[in-house]
Amino acid sequence: MPARTYQTAYQYDVIVIGAGHAGTEAALASSRLGARTALLTTNCDTVGQMSCNPAIGGVGKGQIVREIDALGGAIGQAIDATGIQFRMLNRRKGPAMHSPRAQADKKLYQAQVKRMVEEQPNLTLRQEAVEDLLLEKINGQQRIVGVRVRGDVTYEAPAVILTTGTFLQALMHTGEEKTSGGRAGEGTSSGISGALERLGMRLQRFKTGTPPRLNGRTIDYSKTELQPGDDAPQPFSFLNDTLSVEQMPCHITYTNEQVHQLIRDNLSRAPMYSGQIDSNGPRYCPSIEDKIVRFADKSQHQLFLEPEGRNTLEVYVNGVSTSLPRDVQDAMFRLIPGLENAEIMRYGYAVEYDFAPPDQLTNTLESKLAGGLYLAGQINGTTGYEEAGAQGLVAGANAALKLASRQPLVLTRDQSYIGVLIDDLVTCGVDEPYRMFTSRAEYRLLLRQDNADRRLTPLAAKLGLVGEDRRLRLEEKVSAVESATNLLENTYYQGSPLSKYLRRPEVEWSDMVEQLPELASLAHDASTQVLNDVKYAGYIARQQVEIDRQSRLSAKRIPGSFDYEKVSQLRAEAREKLTQIRPADLSQASRISGVTPADIALLMVYLDR
Repeated sequence: MPARTYQTAYQYDVIVIGAGHAGTEAALASSRLGARTALLTTNCDTVGQMSCNPAIGGVGKGQIVREIDALGGAIGQAIDATGIQFRMLNRRKGPAMHSPRAQADKKLYQAQVKRMVEEQPNLTLRQEAVEDLLLEKINGQQRIVGVRVRGDVTYEAPAVILTTGTFLQALMHTGEEKTSGGRAGEGTSSGISGALERLGMRLQRFKTGTPPRLNGRTIDYSKTELQPGDDAPQPFSFLNDTLSVEQMPCHITYTNEQVHQLIRDNLSRAPMYSGQIDSNGPRYCPSIEDKIVRFADKSQHQLFLEPEGRNTLEVYVNGVSTSLPRDVQDAMFRLIPGLENAEIMRYGYAVEYDFAPPDQLTNTLESKLAGGLYLAGQINGTTGYEEAGAQGLVAGANAALKLASRQPLVLTRDQSYIGVLIDDLVTCGVDEPYRMFTSRAEYRLLLRQDNADRRLTPLAAKLGLVGEDRRLRLEEKVSAVESATNLLENTYYQGSPLSKYLRRPEVEWSDMVEQLPELASLAHDASTQVLNDVKYAGYIARQQVEIDRQSRLSAKRIPGSFDYEKVSQLRAEAREKLTQIRPADLSQASRISGVTPADIALLMVYLDR
């Protein structure tokens, strides 16, 4: 009797490769929009794993998390459920700078995200090692049609999203020691890099690093500074009004001149300085070696001792990312106050990996070279869980929307930090791992962390990314905000509306409650938005003028097949950059490095003709 033949090909609408922060958000978004989605990972036990720091949010990044949540993403709910310390950063500055951050229980966070993936309808999680991309030429254009995994099994789909993180051709460095792998204890992937190169995509190398982890039992906390969480922790997810959590403290210590001299004496053994690594690392999250060289005048650097969870004594040493040899790492900690007897549980290391410069993508994160192929996360040259999650959500939503022949999700710079992130990537490219900051957003007074739901949830509801419960919750909040604002505008005090009185810097919300006791029942998140909207109304109005100008430029669409060579008056540099980026409209064209206002004026005249 002949052996039975079993199926070795699977059919889906969307395939997501990689189950980190970008991959999980991508898979959840596409499946929420009704696409049958397969999430493929080399290890189901590492879904949603925090490869580096055990924290979510921070300056600029906290705003992104709130926006992901407003669009129905998972990261906000996951950190609210598993956080062990919550802090609002930059409270002494204006509301545009306020940024939530939380320490996570690393293992619980990972388990929470994995559970959310497992429970999601239309989503299948599979442990597979992808070795190749399957492409076909249809009507002269390359299109993705699936992937091949180890064992010569194929997954067929008209949309594939690559979220491979730091695993493409990855190489880890600790001193002179080199090991293949994108994360300690895990391997690397080479087949996808080859497939992208055969497609014609440019690949480059970036470097990132991670600090050592210590056994908390061996740390002398009496020599460190206590850093507690906020007394009233604020949730990340707009679905949660309050948080009831027993918070764990972090601690602060400092390097000193002895540490700096030790590092200077061993720079020749550091891969970044010995020539062993020649790729760029994140400038805004430098290794301790970089700090000592670049800031030679500083006598100390701050280090944060961050617990990795409630059920472990492992401590993450934020601020000492390094690839120095093991013996130097051992000696370094013996010189740091409180860490003289600390035991290293995991040594720090650097990782070199392939990434695809993101100017090869459209603003939907789809490849310009292959229809249906999307890229999200560190493969696009970014760094950070938050930046990765944002790209994943947008790529996953757009893959599903395109399959349904619906308009794509393209967020603008005046609409969200996510819009700033993606526009920066696809318009300007990257020469170092990209990290979000509030300073990158020119309209940051509009893009506050407190109003992300008002900005983005209506759009998410229209697309189907969020459910009815979230839409109704927002409607109630908006109604409360509008009622309170009208009350302030129509109640007078000393001859002027209370809203005008509230604009004074010295006036607080409590002063309004004193005049109008009915405002005391307004929820905290609603009162915060009323306060910020009123106090900064004048600044917001001025920003709106610039937004309107950019909107007029955005209305001037540029056909995808536009031949810039025909505009003979354009400078050669402008023609080259415009042909490479192929901007969707004049607003995007105006942000391309090397394109001047005169070039934009010429294009406008040509398009009008």
